[in-house]
Amino acid sequence: MRKVCVIGASGKLGRYMVGHALDRGYEVVGVCRERSVPKLADFADRITVVPGDTNDREVVRRAVAGCDGVLTVLVPWGVRQYSSGTAQAVLDFAEPGARLVFSCGWHVARDGRDRYTRRFRATVRVVTVLARLLRAVEVDDQVEAARRIFASDRRWTLVRGSDLEEGESQGLPVWSHHVGDPVLASNLTRRVDFALFMVAALTDDTLVGEAPAIVGRLTPSALAHAADGGSPAGHGAP
Repeated sequence: MRKVCVIGASGKLGRYMVGHALDRGYEVVGVCRERSVPKLADFADRITVVPGDTNDREVVRRAVAGCDGVLTVLVPWGVRQYSSGTAQAVLDFAEPGARLVFSCGWHVARDGRDRYTRRFRATVRVVTVLARLLRAVEVDDQVEAARRIFASDRRWTLVRGSDLEEGESQGLPVWSHHVGDPVLASNLTRRVDFALFMVAALTDDTLVGEAPAIVGRLTPSALAHAADGGSPAGHGAP
């Protein structure tokens, strides 16, 4: 892994990913909307910035050229199929053999073995309806983006995140194959650690073709899992 593209680099998660990638010595290309370029001022002399919408296929094509890995924040903003458009462009234009790591929320189900509480399902339904009425967010489009990723033969990982908070790093998050695993019950991850998991996934071949659901390493549910004999890496059972 030598050169990495971060799509959505100016957001909170994206900036953390840029920092982690630089810490590992990677050459970094960042993609963000032109008006958000100033948010990357702290990295201005250390990364290459490609301004433009992240679902602009030409922007993505230029940005991912020559990259060994692509980190993509699937943002469901607006009503222009932002997430699915971004995902499709990455799948189409990333270099052959590149590691592709995408981010989304727990609401994206991988298979029939994910388990959601009634409260969680109700919250997703309400947010989906309100967002559609306000024409602000397309929750269903993030699901469509995931469907395209799952169907791809690329070397992908889709990291499904819990609720997020700011704070000092707690280390690499714990993960499970399925939402609903007791290890995930705390439903909270430090944003800096979500980014850490994304960057670490670039060189973890055990995560190719996986959709890990993550939770903070020092949350009560993760600590209980470790106390009950969970694996050191915190991986849930298949």
